[in-house]
Amino acid sequence: MAIFFGSSLFFTLLYRFINPPVTPIMIIRLFDQIKEDQALRLSKDWVDLEDISPKMVQAVVAGEDNLFLTHHGFDWKAIERARQHNENGKRIHGGSTISQQTAKNVFLWPNRSYIRKGFEVYFTFLIETLWPKERIMEVYLNIIETGKGIYGVEMAAQTYYHKSAKKLSSSQAAMITTILPAPRKRNPSHPSSYMYRQQARIQNLMRKIGPVHFH
Repeated sequence: MAIFFGSSLFFTLLYRFINPPVTPIMIIRLFDQIKEDQALRLSKDWVDLEDISPKMVQAVVAGEDNLFLTHHGFDWKAIERARQHNENGKRIHGGSTISQQTAKNVFLWPNRSYIRKGFEVYFTFLIETLWPKERIMEVYLNIIETGKGIYGVEMAAQTYYHKSAKKLSSSQAAMITTILPAPRKRNPSHPSSYMYRQQARIQNLMRKIGPVHFH
């Protein structure tokens, strides 16, 4: 346990300053590609937060975590809503915040077990304690899955819109956000009617919350 806590603290501190070179989900997806006899693909291009359009930051806060700037890692009301709806057998988005998603993607594996969830709580607490909000957002936007073998909003912008993430428009940022719950099933280049509805919902929320300011 001493080794686990020491190493987890070390890597959390390290990743505050050093960009994670690879994440567990990236490795898992590569093995999935091998098992499915697909061409190996791991496309990512890390960029600093200032090189990502503020519209992209605004879109993920609007679409994924309205209280990102004010919570300390957990949105308890969203978690309770998710629990109640799940008990009723309804399909909804989970109650995970951007901080929780970042902790899961950087340090853990995609699994819904209680053990994994416990580790997620622990690493969320660590990054919320040791990283500023800007760093959490920067890491999140660079490691999230945005397509089959595609990671981060820079590579998503290049793949789907042939431009850098810094030049994404409000509508494009909102459309990329619509794919995050199911990045291997949705494609901004060929949006479904559901994706268009979600894009409109996110853009409406973006107008309500306004620009995201970290200071």
